[in-house]
Amino acid sequence: MARAWDLSIEQLYHPELVFLPIGDLYTLGPREAALACRLLKAKHVIPMHYWIFPALVGRPEQLVELIQDLPTKVMTLEPGKSVN
Repeated sequence: MARAWDLSIEQLYHPELVFLPIGDLYTLGPREAALACRLLKAKHVIPMHYWIFPALVGRPEQLVELIQDLPTKVMTLEPGKSVN
């Protein structure tokens, strides 16, 4: 049996939904978030920490472009709206 420290987050938890920062300042950018999507193999990703102020330049569209070959769906949240 594998030890917990020998496994990845994907192998331990099989996440279906992940929240990933994409702002690219103090956080991951779209490129790093795309790599995280590949490693985590989640069905859905919700980008966060972007558009809060001008220095956060990452955009959800960039993430969508970078993972278009994956089955992962990018779900962009809008203030006051809900998603299912």
